[in-house]
Amino acid sequence: MGSKFRSDLTNRDGVTTLKVAGVIDEDNELASLEGKLGGGATVLDLAEIERINSCGVRDWVNWLGRIEKQGARLVFVNCSPQIVSQLNLVHNFTANGIVKSFYAPYFCARCKKEKLLRLEARDLAKSAPIAKAPLCRCDECDGAMDFDELEESYFAFLNNAKKIYGDASFEATLKEIAAAGEAGAKMKARVSGANIPPVAVVPSSGTATPTGQPAPSSVSPTHRTPTPPTPLTPTGARTPALSAKPVTPSSAAPRVTSSPSLTASPQPQSSLAPRLDGLGSSGSNPTPSIPSMSGMKPVHKPIVPWILLGVFLLAAAGLLAFALLR
Repeated sequence: MGSKFRSDLTNRDGVTTLKVAGVIDEDNELASLEGKLGGGATVLDLAEIERINSCGVRDWVNWLGRIEKQGARLVFVNCSPQIVSQLNLVHNFTANGIVKSFYAPYFCARCKKEKLLRLEARDLAKSAPIAKAPLCRCDECDGAMDFDELEESYFAFLNNAKKIYGDASFEATLKEIAAAGEAGAKMKARVSGANIPPVAVVPSSGTATPTGQPAPSSVSPTHRTPTPPTPLTPTGARTPALSAKPVTPSSAAPRVTSSPSLTASPQPQSSLAPRLDGLGSSGSNPTPSIPSMSGMKPVHKPIVPWILLGVFLLAAAGLLAFALLR
């Protein structure tokens, strides 16, 4: 074979697959392949055809006519853009065969990248004539790519039902090809966007994860001391939160000092020892007791009797001294 023309022939489950690559021109080796091709379903994979000139087109059409006389049922798959151009220009470029799939060129203006998107002919033929190319996204930026040809002219061959559907016998041929696993997609899987690691499901009970590490808190990534619930008062309202500092009697109740203005009349306990809200009702910090001031009376010392006693003692001492001097 010439260096510009390459071919690979395989046979599987009665389906012959011929992959033709490179350039089809006057130096092609198509004639040497005739004896290797038998009858029945024949798949021509044209994904790697880079160029075909007028001499190559002439030899191609004549060669297809000869292998069809041998009983070949031709199905064209993965047609490159160069082959699609000939499909639109040359009426009998596929002889009596049908086009199953082809590539469409796209270009990303942002990334300056080109891409060939594989399309199924029958899927698009349902909407023919095609006014707008199918959407294709860039593998780099995941943005919508621009179709790199004119839709009306590039998809024109889809308007010819004979090139897409053929006669009724091709339905059985396509089933044979599908059963043999031939004519599959030649595109690698496209990854859209960045690789995002799967989100691990954290159990709410705080048990260990499958990796053996303890499960993080479902409330916060940091450890926090839980706050106990605020107790309820008998009326159903929550009491104010208490500070961690203990309440002493000196800071809980006002100091009561004795005053001469206090009377002996009994005073209500609530007026002398005001109750602090929220301390006695919670039960956790009892209110310090304050002695009641009721019943307290001012003390009156007997000063006059002591004065009289002093005068009496002085008089007695004077009489005793007078008697002794006499």
